[in-house]
Amino acid sequence: MAVFSDRLDAHPHLSRGDVEWLHALVGDWQMLSDLAFSDLVLWFPHTVEGFVSAEARSYVALAQARPSTTQTLIHRDVVGDRIRADLKPMVERAWVSKVETNSSDQGQPSPAKMRVTAIPLTRRGRTVAVITLHFSVAALRTPSRLELTYRRCAQDLLVMASKGLWPDASQEFTGYSGAPRIGDGLLRLDLEGKITFASPNAVSALSRLGVADTLEGRSLAGIGAELQRATGVVVDESQPLMLTGRRAMRAELEAHGAAVTLRSIPLYRNGERFAALVLCRDVTELRRREKQLMSKDATIKEIHHRVKNNLQTVSALLRMQSRRMDSEEGREGLRRAMRRVETIAMVHDSLSQGLEETVDVDELMRRQLRLAAEMAQSDRRIITELHGSFGQLPPDMVTPLALVITEIVANAVEHGFSEDPEHRQLTVIMTVHRHTDAAGRQRLDVELTDDGVGLPEGDWEPGLGLQIVKTLVRGELSGSIEWQPGDAEAERVGTRVVLRAPILS
Repeated sequence: MAVFSDRLDAHPHLSRGDVEWLHALVGDWQMLSDLAFSDLVLWFPHTVEGFVSAEARSYVALAQARPSTTQTLIHRDVVGDRIRADLKPMVERAWVSKVETNSSDQGQPSPAKMRVTAIPLTRRGRTVAVITLHFSVAALRTPSRLELTYRRCAQDLLVMASKGLWPDASQEFTGYSGAPRIGDGLLRLDLEGKITFASPNAVSALSRLGVADTLEGRSLAGIGAELQRATGVVVDESQPLMLTGRRAMRAELEAHGAAVTLRSIPLYRNGERFAALVLCRDVTELRRREKQLMSKDATIKEIHHRVKNNLQTVSALLRMQSRRMDSEEGREGLRRAMRRVETIAMVHDSLSQGLEETVDVDELMRRQLRLAAEMAQSDRRIITELHGSFGQLPPDMVTPLALVITEIVANAVEHGFSEDPEHRQLTVIMTVHRHTDAAGRQRLDVELTDDGVGLPEGDWEPGLGLQIVKTLVRGELSGSIEWQPGDAEAERVGTRVVLRAPILS
C-alpha cells in the first residue's frame, strides 16, 4: 500500500523494527477484524513533526480492514484520508495518554449508530500508531457462545498488540500456502493445551482427518499423536509445541487422504502465557490440485528431456552416416541437418529446466550464436557478440527463432570469407530490440550483421537454409525478414539481416 509505505519508510522517529512490526500487524489484522466484528483503521500523525509535537497535529489513515463476519460500517476506502473532527479527540487522547478510549455513540442517526474504540499501539514506551475499532450498536443482540468467544479472543489479541507483543514475526513462519482465516475454523486452548472451544468449521476440518469424538476437553497434541500413530507419518519434532499453543507457528496434519493446516497464536498476559488460539483450515482439495500440477510439471519436463535425448541420438546417427559417405556434397548436407536437429534439441533442453509461460532466452541465444558459428565447420576465427536482450518470450516462439538465427549465422560463416588468405577472422553481431508499436503490441527486432564479403552481385537465389528461414519467419513467427548490404564505407561491406516479428502471447 503506497500511503502506508510512504509514511513509514525512512521515518526519522521510527526504528526499522517499528516499521516491520506495523507491516506485520497490517498483514495479519484481518483476523482481528473478524474476531472483533469491527472495521479497523490504522491512524498515524500526518507530519513528521506531529509525531513528537501536539501542536497542530492531525492524523491520516494508513490502512483499513473490513470484517468478513459481519457487515461493514465503513463502505468508502478511507486510506490516505485525514481524520474526521469527531474522531480526532479520541485518537489524540489514545496517542498522548497511551490509554484505550471508548465512545458509545458518534451521533449518527439510527440504525447507523456505531461504537468506536481507539487503542494505542506502543513499543518501548512510545506510541507508534493508533487503531480505531468501529462496531455497530444496531447489531447488538443476545450473542451466541461463538460470538462471545470471538470477542474474547479479539480482546486478548488487542491487549497484546497494544503492547507490541503481537504479531511476533520473528517466531512464526509464514511460508505455507492456504493460510487459515477465522472463518475456516478456530480452536481456543487453555494453558495445558486442552481445547476449550471449537468452532463448527474447526470440528468439520478435524473430522476430515478421522477425529470423530467431541473436541472440547481433549488435548490437541494428543489428537495429533493419535493421528501420527494411525498413519505412521513422521512429523516435525517442533509440532507438539504448536499443538499445545506454546509456540507461534504453522504446520499441517494429514490422515486418511485429508490435510488440515494449523496456525497457533500463543496468548500472553503480564508476560505469562495463559491460552492460545489455533486457526485451522481444510486444505485437502488445495493440496490435491498442487500434487496434480507438480505431477503434470514433472511429466512435461520429462517429455522435453526425452525429446532432447532422442534428437541428440538422431544427430549422432546423422554424424555416423556422414562419415561413411564418399560424396562431399552429401556429407555437407548431413552436417547441416545435424546442425538443425541439435538446435531444436538445445531448445528442448532449455524448456526442460522450467515450465514458465515465458522463457528467458538470452543465455540460450548467446550459446546458440556461438555454437552456430562453430558448427559451420570453418577453420578460421569467428567472433560472436550479442547486444540487447530478448527478455521473456513465449515457448512457441523460441524454437523457430533459434532455427532462424542458426541458419543466418551459419550462412554468414560459410559464405562470409573472401579468397584473401589474410582474411582469417569474421565478426557476427546480433542486436536485439524489444519495443511497443502504436497499437500497444510487443514486437521484437533482431539485426544480424557481419563483416564478410557481403551479398552476391546481381540477382541471387537463396539456398535451402535461407528458404527454411523465410518459411519459419513468415509462417511460425508471423514476421518479416530482409537482407541488406552492410557498411559501404568499411573495409568489407558485409551483410545485414533484419528480422521483425510480433511477440504473440
